[in-house]
Amino acid sequence: MQQVHAKKFLGQHFLTDLNVARRIAETITSGRTIEIGPGMGVLTQYLLKNTQINLSAIEIDRESVAYLKEWYPELHLVEGDFLKLDLNTIVPDGEFNVIGNYPYNISSQIFFKVLEYKDRIPVCSGMIQKEVAERIASKPGKKAYGILSVLLQAYYDIEYLFTVDEHVFNPPPKVKSAVIRMTRNRRRRLECNETLFKTVVKTAFNQRRKQMRNSLQQLVGKGNPILEENIFTMRPEQLTVEQFIELTALIEKNHV
Repeated sequence: MQQVHAKKFLGQHFLTDLNVARRIAETITSGRTIEIGPGMGVLTQYLLKNTQINLSAIEIDRESVAYLKEWYPELHLVEGDFLKLDLNTIVPDGEFNVIGNYPYNISSQIFFKVLEYKDRIPVCSGMIQKEVAERIASKPGKKAYGILSVLLQAYYDIEYLFTVDEHVFNPPPKVKSAVIRMTRNRRRRLECNETLFKTVVKTAFNQRRKQMRNSLQQLVGKGNPILEENIFTMRPEQLTVEQFIELTALIEKNHV
């Protein structure tokens, strides 16, 4: 059997433990599903066996594409870069899930792309670097809590499912991995300007050790009276998603 060679520039680390692969595949139980970066099909084989799943896969690596076409001819395979593709052309209507053993070097970008389609993606699951998984699942007050935590938790309930050791990959990564599942929550839209919400969160955490009145002064205008509100004496890691929404609405209302 011809093997696909892992390419460093694509962040490829092929999972070799079939038990772990099966457990990841089982995080999605049914529905239209897009697998990102199937590689040699270690997850794909289990997803295809589930008759409740209608699977498509996106792969950028030509060597992997050739391998998948040979070994999984029944797979609906799209050759291209997930980050650049219009997912509406792959699934024109209705909901679809996203799953993958994600390349660690672009995992955050993948989740930001998922957010663009949040009203169509009920479940997104898969394996990422443990440190990133901890950031996404982190609660307020924790060191890991940051931009990814707030922006994803605004729309998704996050489950940190299990940790995966380095030795089950070829080549082994230098870090531990983790499997998470994000399930769309009941919040259809934020009670504030969603674009401003992103700006507020990113601006606040860019100076995470400072009080909000210092980091957000550029957004509200120097000397703005709302800077005297109690919420502006807090640091960003202390705020819940709901408080960030309230803060954004306050800034929107009092913007100079």
